[in-house]
Amino acid sequence: MSMKWSIIKYRNYFAIALCLIAICHTGTATAFTPALQDTTVITIHDTLYLPSPETESIAVSPVKPSRYDRRVHRYRRHWEALIPTHTKLQFAGNMGLLSIGTGWDYGRRNQWETDLLFGFLPKYDSDKAKLTFTIKQNYIPWSLQIRQSDFSFEPLSCGLYLNTVFGDEFWVHEPDRYPQGYYGFSSKVRFHIFAGQRLTYNIPSRFRVTARAITLFYELSTSDLYVVSAFTNRYLKPKDYLSLSFGIKLQLL
Repeated sequence: MSMKWSIIKYRNYFAIALCLIAICHTGTATAFTPALQDTTVITIHDTLYLPSPETESIAVSPVKPSRYDRRVHRYRRHWEALIPTHTKLQFAGNMGLLSIGTGWDYGRRNQWETDLLFGFLPKYDSDKAKLTFTIKQNYIPWSLQIRQSDFSFEPLSCGLYLNTVFGDEFWVHEPDRYPQGYYGFSSKVRFHIFAGQRLTYNIPSRFRVTARAITLFYELSTSDLYVVSAFTNRYLKPKDYLSLSFGIKLQLL
């Protein structure tokens, strides 16, 4: 009975204590509420969306790039233009049995290509195998996508290339041991023209490893010497002055 009387006697003090605890708890929750509502982040797949800022003004630095900064930017841009954009492997074409090299795509639609190729020529009836070097210029006027697929077709690719063979037995000017004008052409340097077609597969981004596209092509070519021979020797057939070659191109950039 004394315990019950004591609780009843001090009930006012208990009520005051409970009120103080409630006030402290409310103040603590209120103090942390802004921290819980500071930033809302919504994530969809790999994109992060943040709430728009209160102001849309964008601060632009008043400092303009110096002449040195502009020069460094031009310097880097020019050197980056020298990075090859593709590699090629070509079979036949009067530039060796097998030629491999690299090149650059440029133009508004990348319709121009310049290639540097080194070729291997087996010895056949000669004493030793030989190495060739080719500078090739390509022009591709059209590229047609095949419906909604990853394939595209280039109905025409054309151009010209210059080819040379390394070796002392080949010459640009006739040696003195021959009468002047005996041959009338160089045995070391050949000029060629060609025309062909291409089929390109654009690799989906999720499957790309080293290349973003693969192109298969064929070309029909002839050289300056073959053209002269075709006009001066009527008995020659197209197979005697036309060469068929095949190749593959890996688009790196």
